[in-house]
Amino acid sequence: MFKCWSVVLVLGFIFLELEGRPTKEGGYGLKSYQPLMSLRHKQEKNQESSRVKGFMIQDGPFGSCENKYCGLGRHCVTNRETRQAECACMDLCKRHYKPVCGSDGEFYENHCEVHRAACLKKQKITIVHNEDCFFKEVIQLSLPEDQKLSITAATVGQSAVLSCAIQGTLRPPIIWKRNNIILNNLDLEDINDFGDDGSLYITKVTTTHMGNYTCCADGYEQVYQTHIFQVNVPPVIRVYPESQAREPGVTASLRCHAEGIPQPQLGWLKNGIDITPKLSKQLTLQANGSEVHISNVRYEDTGAYTCIAKNEAGVDEDISSLFVEDSARKTLANILWREEGLGIGNMFYVFYEDGIKVIQPIECEFQRHIKPSEKLLGFQDEVCPKAEGDEVQRCVWASAVNVKDKFIYVAQPTLDRVLIVDVQSQKVVQAVSTDPVPVKLHYDKSHDQVWVLSWGTLEKTSPTLQVITLASGNVPHHTIHTQPVGKQFDRVDDFFIPTTTLIITHMRFGFILHKDEAALQKIDLETMSYIKTINLKDYKCVPQSLAYTHLGGYYFIGCKPDSTGAVSPQVMVDGVTDSVIGFNSDVTGTPYVSPDGHYLVSINDVKGLVRVQYITIRGEIQEAFDIHTNLHISDLAFQPSFTEAHQYNIYGSSSTQTDVLFVELSSGKVKMIKSLKEPLKAEEWPWNRKNRQIQDSGLFGQYLMTPSKDSLFILDGRLNKLNCEITEVEKGNTVIWVGDA
Repeated sequence: MFKCWSVVLVLGFIFLELEGRPTKEGGYGLKSYQPLMSLRHKQEKNQESSRVKGFMIQDGPFGSCENKYCGLGRHCVTNRETRQAECACMDLCKRHYKPVCGSDGEFYENHCEVHRAACLKKQKITIVHNEDCFFKEVIQLSLPEDQKLSITAATVGQSAVLSCAIQGTLRPPIIWKRNNIILNNLDLEDINDFGDDGSLYITKVTTTHMGNYTCCADGYEQVYQTHIFQVNVPPVIRVYPESQAREPGVTASLRCHAEGIPQPQLGWLKNGIDITPKLSKQLTLQANGSEVHISNVRYEDTGAYTCIAKNEAGVDEDISSLFVEDSARKTLANILWREEGLGIGNMFYVFYEDGIKVIQPIECEFQRHIKPSEKLLGFQDEVCPKAEGDEVQRCVWASAVNVKDKFIYVAQPTLDRVLIVDVQSQKVVQAVSTDPVPVKLHYDKSHDQVWVLSWGTLEKTSPTLQVITLASGNVPHHTIHTQPVGKQFDRVDDFFIPTTTLIITHMRFGFILHKDEAALQKIDLETMSYIKTINLKDYKCVPQSLAYTHLGGYYFIGCKPDSTGAVSPQVMVDGVTDSVIGFNSDVTGTPYVSPDGHYLVSINDVKGLVRVQYITIRGEIQEAFDIHTNLHISDLAFQPSFTEAHQYNIYGSSSTQTDVLFVELSSGKVKMIKSLKEPLKAEEWPWNRKNRQIQDSGLFGQYLMTPSKDSLFILDGRLNKLNCEITEVEKGNTVIWVGDA
C-alpha cells in the first residue's frame, strides 16, 4: 500500500530503490521499489580471488579469514608474506542505489560507501537521518509555482487525463488522492490506469468524478499539486406545456427548464425568430428568461415558441406551441390538449380510508372516487375488502409510487399486497401479493423496477426485500426476492436508491440499512444482489436516512440518536471510491437534496434546526445557513422557483402543528403558511416517520398538497398561499402526483 509520507523504519528513515515500474494492477513491483529494512549490512564478498595492492583476498573455506570479522566498510585479506589475516578498507562496494547522507556533508550512493569512506578517511562518519538533507541531495523534486493548482475540464462521457507536474530525475512513483483517499490501491472501474508517467486516467467521465484531486511523489507529501476537475454537461431542456389553446384576451405562459454544467443561458424564438426585440408590456420574459408571459393574447400570438439552452458543452432546444382561437373554432390540437392536458394528467391521487380520490388542484375538483368496494378491473377482488369484525369497509394504505405517469403502485400493509392503479382508465387493475406487511415502495426508473420492503410482522421481526420487474409494462406482475450473499438482507431496516434527475438518467447502485448496525450494504440494482459493506463504526453512526447528490457523487447519511439521545453529525461517503470521507462539518439530522443536486437541506428536529448548504458545480460544499423553527418538520418538498431560473424553494410540513414552512433557498427568505389543521398523530401512522406528507407537483407544478387528520390542503406555490381545503378525507397521508406540470 502506498502513502504520501513513508513511516520511519530505519533510524527515522526509509531508503528506496527508484527503478520501480508500475504493474498492470496500478501498483509498483516490490522487487524494484522496497525499503531497506536492516541496520547492518553483511560484509561484501567477491566470489573470485583477486590481487589488490600486494594482498591476496581470500574468501575460500580454507583461508585464515574464515572466522575473522572486520566491521562495516572493511574486509579481511591475507598478507602474501606473513600469510596472516588482516582487515583492510574495501576498494569496491557492490553497485546498488540506496542513497544516504553522511555526517561529513557528502552524499553517498549506499550505506556501504559511507562505511568504506570512513575507513579510508580514518574518521567516524555516521549516516545523517535528516529529511532536509535527503530531500536536497537525493530526491530533487520541483513544482513550478504557477502549476501548484491546475484546472481541468471534461465533458460527460469523455475520458480525461490528469498529469502530475512534479518533476525530478529520481522522482518516486506518483500517488493520487481524492478526498484524502489514495486511489492507487483501489480497483476502480473508471479510474484504473496511472500510466508510466504517473498520470491519472478517468474513463467515461460523469458528474460524480468532479472535485479536487492531489498528486505527490511517494514519501514527499510536502510537495503536491492540486487538480480541480470540472465536469461539463450539455443542457437538457424541458418545456411546459408542449401545446396549449387559448381564447383571445386571456393570459398564456410558456415555461422552460434547463439543466447543465455550467448553468445554461436561455433564449426564445417564435417561429424561428428571436423574440427579444419584440418584448413589450403584452409580451414579457420572466424568471430570468425561463418563462414567456403573454397577457391579453391575440390571434397573431399563435406560433411555435422554441426555448434554446446553451452552455460551453452544448445546446438543446424544445418547442412549446400556442394556439389562439375562439371556442367555436376548436382545432384538433385544441381538442387533444384539453383531453390529454386535463383528462388524466396533472392530478393528485389521494389514498385514504374511503378509497382513492383523484383531484384536479386548480379548481380543487374531484375527477374520480374509487370506493373500497369497487372491484379490480377484470377480477372479483375488491379494492379494500371488508375485514372481519369491521362495521365499515375501510382502506389502510402505506407507501405509493408513480411509474412513468402510467401506473401508481400502492402498498396495502394489512392485506400483504400492492395494488396497481392504471392512470389512463383511473381504475385498479391488479393486486400483487407480497411478503407480510409491505410498508415502503420505491420506483427504480433506471431498471423499471418497484422495490418493496416488508416487515413480516408489525413488530418488524421478519423484514424482506422484494422487487417487481417490468413495472411500467402492461403485463401480469409478481414479486421476486433479492439475492443476498450470506445474511446481508435478513435484518434490513430500510433501503435507499437515489432518484434519477434530468441530466442523470441512470442509477446503478443502492444501499441497504440494517437494524442497529453502523454500516451500509451496497447493492447492485441490476442484479439485485449484495456487493460490499461500507463500515461506519469509526464514526459511531447507525444510518437512519440518506440523500445523494450527483455533483461529486456524495452520499449524506443521517445517523440515529445514541442511547443518550445525542446525534452525531452526518457522515459523508464518496460514491467514486465507496470510502467514508468524514463528517459533514457539524451538520446533523435528516438530509434532503434538491432535484438538481445543488441544495442539501438537513432537518434536526431535536434542535429545531433547518440547515441549508449549497453544492457548487465543482462539487464543493459551502458553509450552511441556519433556520430555527419549532415546527418539528415531518416531510419536505422542493419546488422550482417562479421568479428565478435554476433556483428552488422548499416547503416543510409539521408533524405536530398546523403551519407549513416556506423557504426561498437562494435568499434564505422564510414564510409561514398558517392554519392547515392538525396532522395525524404519529401513533396513527406507524408505517414511517412522516405522519404528515407534503407532495409537490413536478418540475413545472404550481400546487402542493398536504393532508391533515381528516382533510386535504392544496397550496399555491406561485403565490405562496393556501389554495383550498377539501374536507371529509380521513387519514389521506398517501399522496401521489401524476402529470408533467
